[in-house]
Amino acid sequence: MNAIFFSIWIDGRIMGPPAVQKALDQIDAVHENVHRYAKDLVFCRTAAEVREAHKQGKIAALIGVEGGHMIGNDIRVLRMFGDLGVRYMTLSHFYNDEWADSSTDKPVHNGLTDFGKDIVREMNRQGIMVDISHVSDKTFYDALEVSKAPLIASHSSCRALCNHVRDMSDDMIKALAAKGGVIQINYERSFIDQAYKDASDKLSGGVVAAFDQFKKECGDDQECFGRKMAEQEKRATAEGKLPHVSWERIVDHIDHAVKLAGADHVGLGSDFDGATMPEGMEDCSKLPKITEALMRKGYSDDDIRKILGGNTLRVMEQTEKGRPGTAGAIAGC
Repeated sequence: MNAIFFSIWIDGRIMGPPAVQKALDQIDAVHENVHRYAKDLVFCRTAAEVREAHKQGKIAALIGVEGGHMIGNDIRVLRMFGDLGVRYMTLSHFYNDEWADSSTDKPVHNGLTDFGKDIVREMNRQGIMVDISHVSDKTFYDALEVSKAPLIASHSSCRALCNHVRDMSDDMIKALAAKGGVIQINYERSFIDQAYKDASDKLSGGVVAAFDQFKKECGDDQECFGRKMAEQEKRATAEGKLPHVSWERIVDHIDHAVKLAGADHVGLGSDFDGATMPEGMEDCSKLPKITEALMRKGYSDDDIRKILGGNTLRVMEQTEKGRPGTAGAIAGC
């Protein structure tokens, strides 16, 4: 693992100035930690800088804002995030924000509002990748129509293999790819295995109910949230209420997306921080298993490199062209 997007995240029900402040606190923490551990880390804003970090044997640190609620409904904050090095933003998170509908909330905007469409255009101008993981299907199609740059699904899997609202349908994956985008497969058990999702929904009442329950018990304490979720999963699996899920299901989703859209449009989205990993993929030290599995399936070295990160770097490069003063700036943005 030599390039990491650190996710800036706060609860989607926090909006306005408090959301902006909490986001800035986390962005500052990323910058400070990169500075503190400069022997191993280097902050990167472009695909070229990521490749240079790799040549130097350092880990590239990047920033993604996971939820549009963190701009505080103010497009100027988005510009400020761009200046601070944010290189993707998820249009919504678990709940709707002021201008985009989420896949896990009741729709109130019919996708993107007019202001939401302006946000997408401004992201193009700022060279910030438009991330459509978490958004409703209508929000996805609205963003796809408005954006001049390719989109990413930073951590979503395939709905055809596991019917979860956080996953993408075959038609969505093909539409994403047709405009040059990339679906980055999420490893969360309930996103990749239908039997696990069904059992988990029966146990908890569904993803929304489970999230709300943990939130009630833990408030804003993310450590508590993660611990409670892990404890419940471990206890339920031990009692036989949840089936075991192997890391190989990740490869099934990669394979499905490649067959639909081609190897140029698939990547890895993990969700290591915030999701329940399948057995055998508990942390990034296990990632070589995916490479080996793709090799056994006959994937070419070139295609494997694309899936392991090359495709995301390509979308970064295409999105960078929208920044003011950049050669080849995206016309009409």
